[in-house]
Amino acid sequence: MSEDEVLSRTQRLKEEGMIRQIGPIFSSHRLGYQSTLAAFHVRPARLEHVAAHVSRHPGVSHNYARNHYYNLWITLTLPLAQDLGGEIARLAAEIGVSDWLNLPSLRRFKLGVHFSMSEGQSRRHPETPAPERPDPTKVTDFERDVIRVLQGDLPLVARPFRTAAAELGVTEVQLLETAQDLDRRGVMRRFSAVLRHRQAGFTANGMACWVVPEGRIVAAGQAAAAFPAVSHCYERPAYPPRWPYNLFTMVHGRTREEVERIVERIREDIGPLEHTILYSEREFKKERVQYFT
Repeated sequence: MSEDEVLSRTQRLKEEGMIRQIGPIFSSHRLGYQSTLAAFHVRPARLEHVAAHVSRHPGVSHNYARNHYYNLWITLTLPLAQDLGGEIARLAAEIGVSDWLNLPSLRRFKLGVHFSMSEGQSRRHPETPAPERPDPTKVTDFERDVIRVLQGDLPLVARPFRTAAAELGVTEVQLLETAQDLDRRGVMRRFSAVLRHRQAGFTANGMACWVVPEGRIVAAGQAAAAFPAVSHCYERPAYPPRWPYNLFTMVHGRTREEVERIVERIREDIGPLEHTILYSEREFKKERVQYFT
């Protein structure tokens, strides 16, 4: 295709809501940040009001309603120097919630999904084991500036990095060389388009949570992560009896029936374990984390 056609098609996909944003995804921990998943029990009559308040928090990047007693789920990211658990407790007190869960990642088995645009997906695919959580890396003041200008949405023009380079007072080559170095060092995980999976046809988004004995968690996590429909696979703390689940698998499908068939195939692989599926009922907020702002 010509450059003009690529740009016009991409613009159309953004206008139709298929593409949410194009840009870098950085490693929070590499940049000296920490994140956690948190769940709140909110009375249904207050859900809309509480969700709006929570979404205003600058560290909240994801905010969803799910079909469970714990019906409001958020992702919160803060600098390492801040008390993440304390901030969740403070937020819970602000919104008048007394029953909540702090569910940080203990072990990551997979993060990332590639949606198949054809009907049907291959059942399995090789999955590269996730590395141990890397230590924070030192970034220079200039690299921080590069991260600030790159973390927005990529402009759909022929020279998309020209304005950012001019803002920093450097050449496009210098900007891109710095970005490539951040990628090489693992500070940038990837530079990509993020799809709105519902517009892409994947309207069912089920978080399948499993009760896995400690001795089986690694094998179960690796087996679940090998399914292409699984985008996130983490070990997280359990709080029995109110929340006994310690393995989280985010499963995407075109229908709930498809999600449940995939979950059943996962169960066949990892064993007859107690599990539940929480479906996203409403998206209140979904944004990339903004660093050094």
